Amino acid sequence: MRDLYDIIGVSKNATQDEIKKSYRKLALKYHPDRNPDNKDAEKNFKEAAEAYSILSDAPKRSRYDQFGHAGVGMGDAGGGPGGFSGGGVHMSMDDIFSQFGDIFGGSPFESIFGGSGRGRSRGRGTDIQIKLKLTFEEIAKGIEKKIKIKRSVVAPGADFITCPTCKGQGQVSTVQNTILGHMRSTSVCPHCEGSGKRIGNRPTGSGPDGMIKKEETIKVNVPAGVEEGNYMTLNGQGNENISKTPGDLIIVFMEEDHEYFVRDGENVLLEVTISYPTAVLGGKIEIPTVDGKAGLKIPAGIQSGQVLRLKGKGFPRLRSRSNGDQLVKIQIETPTKLSRSTKKLIESLGNDLEPILNPLSKIDI
Repeated sequence: MRDLYDIIGVSKNATQDEIKKSYRKLALKYHPDRNPDNKDAEKNFKEAAEAYSILSDAPKRSRYDQFGHAGVGMGDAGGGPGGFSGGGVHMSMDDIFSQFGDIFGGSPFESIFGGSGRGRSRGRGTDIQIKLKLTFEEIAKGIEKKIKIKRSVVAPGADFITCPTCKGQGQVSTVQNTILGHMRSTSVCPHCEGSGKRIGNRPTGSGPDGMIKKEETIKVNVPAGVEEGNYMTLNGQGNENISKTPGDLIIVFMEEDHEYFVRDGENVLLEVTISYPTAVLGGKIEIPTVDGKAGLKIPAGIQSGQVLRLKGKGFPRLRSRSNGDQLVKIQIETPTKLSRSTKKLIESLGNDLEPILNPLSKIDI
């Protein structure tokens, strides 16, 4: 994958204003309306938008600077309709055009290119985005979830007519007098919102656009190893438009906090407290893992804060058959209340071990 800073054309130390300015130039240069039927321009247009979506977001930019493409989940995994993606990549044209309000202060393409960037998406309904919370155990194994959604669909019996304002074109043109002469601009028809149709017969219970809300249950096959912010797109499961062409359902995955574990990418972090005798003599303890329990060997003489590794006991790696590891940080328990006999025993033990643990104590200074 190309470096995101190279795509935008800025240095890694670039300010947000410099990134925004450079992206604006690229968006104007490669916009599809300026480059009709040019696949290379379309590719560059989307590539720049995806890079900007990462570099314009401070947390995502920080993760990218530290971990590269893997830090922002770039890539997709096949196996499901629409595919599975990390946040900020594989953007649809709707996603890209939605940036323009921030970049240009409103979409400039209505006047520059003779058409609205958002109007290009009128061929299908709008997308639905939902958040799906998952436990660590569900993420570790993968799971099929059933979720309920409400989507807009055309009401039975709804009838549509050609929009009288735009005559079915979906766009209207206006002419303005400027110092350069007459300037013609084209924009989305405000009455049909670019569809070219308006409601004729409106069934009882439907909205002004002839649509109703329909509740449906959707099955989602969540692949093992997904992370917070990753998302899955289910094509054709979004809202319908008046042509009965639906948008997509976008499912954003969220992680529930765990009682014991903290996640670090594909690795699992766990902190365990052991007794002082176990730290000195060593032993074997049982600890929880994301898929059950496992035995952990404690080497004799382990120090507080030392980290032990259980290979393959972490989360599955996406697009791979391997797993991350479980990292176990050891803390040694120091008792705060001792009986008199126990205290004397420890003092005696300390006197015996002092020459061994601290050889300098035998040297007269």
